[in-house]
Amino acid sequence: MDGAGPLAGIRVIECGSLIAGPFCGQLLGDFGAEVIKVEDPAGGDPMREWGPQKVDGLSLHWPIIARNKKSVTADLRQPDGQQLVRQLAAVSDVLVENFRPGTLGPRFGG
Repeated sequence: MDGAGPLAGIRVIECGSLIAGPFCGQLLGDFGAEVIKVEDPAGGDPMREWGPQKVDGLSLHWPIIARNKKSVTADLRQPDGQQLVRQLAAVSDVLVENFRPGTLGPRFGG
């Protein structure tokens, strides 16, 4: 996240949860992209609590999958949350999501 790497200057919006989408964002962040993770305000990414062992209430997996990322919350089921992600996407280069097929399109005019 220090701006070094081949993807420095690239902004990524990561919408998704558990492993596939967040792992993609993790790799892009490792290569220098600015990754903004959008999480559900009701509890965030389930990876925060995944697994049997916790340190300070967080899963041991969370620091790995969330490294090199900034986090914001937005309820994508609500118009205000959808608008926030549209605004972020308008000033970003990449949108990563791992929702079920067809989930994102109806919410964002696709």
